[in-house]
Amino acid sequence: MGAQWKQKGREASAAAKGRIFTKLAKEIMVAARAGADPTMNPRLRMAVEAAKKASMTKDTLERAIKKGAGLLDEGVNYEVVTYEGFAPHQVPVIVECLTDNRNRTSSNIRVLFRKGQLGAAGSVSWDFARIGQVEASAPSSDVDADEAAIECGAQDLERGDDAIVRFFTETADLDAVSKALTDRKWVVSSAQLIWKAKNPVSLEDPTKRAEVETFLDAIDEDDDVQNLYVGLA
Repeated sequence: MGAQWKQKGREASAAAKGRIFTKLAKEIMVAARAGADPTMNPRLRMAVEAAKKASMTKDTLERAIKKGAGLLDEGVNYEVVTYEGFAPHQVPVIVECLTDNRNRTSSNIRVLFRKGQLGAAGSVSWDFARIGQVEASAPSSDVDADEAAIECGAQDLERGDDAIVRFFTETADLDAVSKALTDRKWVVSSAQLIWKAKNPVSLEDPTKRAEVETFLDAIDEDDDVQNLYVGLA
C-alpha cells in the first residue's frame, strides 16, 4: 500500500471495470504521443500490455493508440496533473491525474480532500521515492526471486501475499528489467513508474484505518484520477 493504492474489489462490478478501461485508454493515448509503435515506445508497450491483461478489446486498444498519436480527426489533449496532501490521520498521499480540463479536476480534488488536507507541490513527495516497479509471478515455485532480481538488474524486491513479487528498479531501468524477467519466463502483470513511501504511517486502530480507506476509495473513483500513491503500512 506504500506504493500504489488499489481499490478493494474494484474488478467486481461492471462500473469499476469501466473505470479501469477509461484509465488504461488514457494512459495509452498519452503514451502514444511519443509514437504509435509499441516496439519503439516502451511506455506505450507497457500500457498496451496492461490493457491486454485487463481484456480490453483490440478495436478499443487500437483506437486509443491512433487517437493519442493524432492519427484520427478527433483531437485529444490529456495532461498530467499531480496533487499532494494528507488523508485523515496524516497519511501522506500523491494523486496523479490525466485530464482534459484542469479546472474541473482541481475543483473535484479540492472537494475530495475536505476530510484530509490538500498540500502544495513538494509537501509530501519529498518523503516518497520515484522508482520503477515490475509486478511478476515466478514460472515455478522453486525459482529464487532474489537471484532473479540480481540477474535482471532490479534494485530491491518485495513479496506480496498473492504470490506476486514486486521488483523495484531505477527509473531508467524499468523496461529493461521487465524484459529480462519475461525472458526468464516470469509472468509480468505490470511495469510502471511509481511513488514509493519512504516512511509509511502505521495505523493499528481499525476505525482510523477504515476512515483512511474510505477517503482513498472516494478519490480513486474519480474519473480523472489515474494513480494514487499512499504512505500507509
